[in-house]
Amino acid sequence: MNIQYNTIIVNGEVFNCHNKMSLYDFLIYLNFDIQTIVVEYNQEIVSLINLHKVFLNNGDRLEVVTIVGGG
Repeated sequence: MNIQYNTIIVNGEVFNCHNKMSLYDFLIYLNFDIQTIVVEYNQEIVSLINLHKVFLNNGDRLEVVTIVGGG
C-alpha cells in the first residue's frame, strides 16, 4: 500500500499528514480545541464552519492562535 503524505508548516513547525486530510481533521489530530482558535491558512483566515471544506496540500502554511480568556 502506497500512502502519500503532505508536509504542512504549523506555527513554524513541520508536520506530515495524510494527503486526503481536511483542515478540521488535522487540527483535531493536533489536539486543538476548535471552538477556541483562529486559523490562518496560507495567509487567509478560515471561518470555523469552513474547516471541513478545506483539504490540505503539500507546502501549506497554517498559523493557529488560541483564544484565552482572563481578566
